[in-house]
Amino acid sequence: MEKALSRNPNMLRTMIGLGLVLIIVLSFAVHKNTMNSEYYRYETTNDGVVLSLEQADVNLSEWYVTTMDAYTWINLTVFNAPVDTSLVLTSSSTIWHHSPLLGEDADGSFNCEEYEEVSESCEGAYSHSMSIENGDLTMRGRISFDLPIEGVGYVQSENSEEAASFIQEMINDSAAITTWTIKIVNDEGEVIDSLGIEVELEVVEHQFVDVEEFKLKPFQETLYSLATLIGCFGLMIVVPMMAYFAGVWKAKLDEEVRLESPPPNK
Repeated sequence: MEKALSRNPNMLRTMIGLGLVLIIVLSFAVHKNTMNSEYYRYETTNDGVVLSLEQADVNLSEWYVTTMDAYTWINLTVFNAPVDTSLVLTSSSTIWHHSPLLGEDADGSFNCEEYEEVSESCEGAYSHSMSIENGDLTMRGRISFDLPIEGVGYVQSENSEEAASFIQEMINDSAAITTWTIKIVNDEGEVIDSLGIEVELEVVEHQFVDVEEFKLKPFQETLYSLATLIGCFGLMIVVPMMAYFAGVWKAKLDEEVRLESPPPNK
């Protein structure tokens, strides 16, 4: 290192100058993304709503309800249904996605989306059915993939008014007047008797709440940037120093071996 500095006295000044330039660039990047990120964080409601079902015939296992708001999830649960029957949920005007894996994985995070695309195990249709094997069954489905599944999302926009308008339009586009029909049928496709059967239909509703400009935390981001910069320069310095000291240690070891070895006999 001393030899390198003696041969190139400007190297140290170059490294310091480069470090200062990087600090200025990182500071400017943090400032720009903090003061004017062009991204907006919006929030919607994310409430589960149990719908009131109606029956045309109280003696038959057939229920219906009409909805007109924006939803992400629909969950249908049936209790005390006969074994070896089928639960059928049909939408009059909305294609929704269903998979037996929804909510059944280890952490309950499977939601039909995989790398911004719909998973192959999720089928989109107006009607889906599941076999009832033990009397109680829950069928889960995704209605909209545009709405934020946790009630929080981000959009890129020129200003908050334009962002709010875009979000409200997205919610309005996801809303539709739909009649949901629930049936429990036997192997022949006939609706069975409803005696003792209980059904609950729940949806997760989304309404616009608020939007705000996305902002970074300047102090925290500056610390991260400085830590990255120090780490990079640390590697630039540590690696050559390790090579230097390894060379010195090897030279010293070779010298000790040479001094301990007896001279050759003449």
